[in-house]
Amino acid sequence: MKILRSDQIREADAYTIENEPIVSTDLMERAANGLTDWIINKYDKRTKFGIFVGPGNNGGDGLVVARLLSGQNYHVEVYLVNFTKIFSEDYLINKDRLEKQNICSIVEISNIEQFPELNGETVVIDAIFGSGLTRPLKGLPLEIVDFINACNNEVIAVDIPSGLFGEENFRNNVEQRIIKANYTLTIQLPKLSFLFAENEQYIGEWTVIPIGLHPVFLKNIESDYLLVDNIEIKSVIKKRTKFSHKGNYGHALLISGSYGKMGAAILAARACLRTGLGLLTAHIPKVGYQIMQTASPETMISLDTHEEVFSKVELDNEYNAIGIGPGIDQKAASIKALTELLNIYHNPMVFDADALNILANNKEMLKKVPARSILTPHPKEFERLFGKSDNNFQRMELQIEMAKRHNVIIILKGAFTTTVCPDGKCYFNSTGNPGMATAGSGDVLTGMILSLLAQGYKPEKAAILGAYLHGLAGDLALNMQSEESLIANDIIESISDAFKRINE
Repeated sequence: MKILRSDQIREADAYTIENEPIVSTDLMERAANGLTDWIINKYDKRTKFGIFVGPGNNGGDGLVVARLLSGQNYHVEVYLVNFTKIFSEDYLINKDRLEKQNICSIVEISNIEQFPELNGETVVIDAIFGSGLTRPLKGLPLEIVDFINACNNEVIAVDIPSGLFGEENFRNNVEQRIIKANYTLTIQLPKLSFLFAENEQYIGEWTVIPIGLHPVFLKNIESDYLLVDNIEIKSVIKKRTKFSHKGNYGHALLISGSYGKMGAAILAARACLRTGLGLLTAHIPKVGYQIMQTASPETMISLDTHEEVFSKVELDNEYNAIGIGPGIDQKAASIKALTELLNIYHNPMVFDADALNILANNKEMLKKVPARSILTPHPKEFERLFGKSDNNFQRMELQIEMAKRHNVIIILKGAFTTTVCPDGKCYFNSTGNPGMATAGSGDVLTGMILSLLAQGYKPEKAAILGAYLHGLAGDLALNMQSEESLIANDIIESISDAFKRINE
C-alpha cells in the first residue's frame, strides 16, 4: 500500500473529482458515510456526540457526519470553531444543509467564554483541521485543542488529529499542541506521521476508511513510502516444485555465538532453518560445539580455532549467503576476523548485533561492506552507526541517506519496522506487536533473512519478506501467549503458521 504525502492526497481528490467524475460534495458525502458506518458499528444510540468543526474540508466532513448521525437518531451537538472568515465551499454547502434540516444543535464558538460544558460521557469528534495543516496551532484553535485534551473525553479524529502534520512534526523543536485522539479514522490511506512512535499518543488506534479515490491515480502516482501488507507479500514467496531437493534451497553460513552468548546463535540458526533453507553451517567458537549440536541437530558446524570467540574466516564451501553478528562479541580477534572476511567476500551479507557494533566502532569498515548487504540495527545500534536524530521522521531521512550513500539495505527494527533500500524506497512493515520487544527477537529476524537470501531471493525482497514474516509469526504466537510472556522461541515456532497464513 502506498503512503502519500499530504499534497499527493489533495491531488488524488482532485483527480477523482475530475475523472470519475464526481462533484466534490458527493466525494465528501462518500467519506462521511464511511466514517459514520464505523461510528455506528462502535457506539449505540445512547451515545452523545460533540463534533468540533473547522472552516475547511475536514470541517465539511464533520458536518456531514453530524447530519448522518442525527438522521440515525443519535444525539449530536455541533460546535463551529470560528477563528477565520475564510471557509471552503464544501464546508459552506454542508453547513447550509445541516442548518436547513434542523436536526441537531449547532453552536458557534468564537472565544474561550463560549466553550461548551462537555458531559464526561460525550464522545468528541475532532473535525477541525485535516492533513493540509502546515504550521503549529495558535489562537482559538490552540485553546480548543487544549480544552478538548483537558476534558479527557473519548475522542475520534477525522482523517488526522488536529494539530498533527501529515509528515514531519516538531520541527526545529517548535512546540505543537495536538488533539489526543483515542481513534483516528483516516481517509483512504494512512498518513506518514502515523508510523512514528512520538505521534502514537495523538493518534491512538487508526483505521483506514476507503472512499474510492480513483484507482488509476493511485496506481500511477509515485511514492517512496509503502506499507507492506499480505497482498504484496503473497506475490513475493517462491513456490516449491515437486522434484526439488535441499540443494535447491541454498546453503548459508551463520557466523555467530561466543562464550555466554550461544543462545543468540541457536535462535538465529533455528529460525534460519524454519524459514526454508536447504543447508545451514554455523561457524562458532569451540565452546559452542556441544551446545549447537544438541540444540539444533540440523545445523552443520564450522568450528573456529578460538575457544570463546569468532577469530578466523572459514569459507571452505560455496555458500549462497553469509550472515554475521548474533552473539559474536566485540573482541579484537573478532574485529580482525570481520576485516579479513570483508576483504575476501563481496556478495551481499546480513549484518546484525555485534557485527553492527564492530562497524560502528570502526566506521572505515563500512566502506568494505558488500553492495546491497542487509543491516538490521535496533534504534541504539542505528544511532551508534549513523548518528542521532531529533525525531523519528528525521531518523527515517537519515536512514534513507545512509542506505543510498553506502549502497546497502537498512532494516530499522521497531513498531512498523522500516526497510530502506539503496534506491531510497522506504517500506514500513505492518506486522508485529509489543510482545516481540524481547531478548533474541532480533537474532530470529537475522536467521530468517539469511535463509531467504541464501534461497535466492534478491536482497531487497529478502529484507522486506523477512521483516513481514517475522512480525506475522510474532502476531500468531500471541494466539498461545500474551504480549508479556512472548519469547523469541515462540516466534520461531510460529514461522510455519506465518507461511500458511500468507498462502491462504
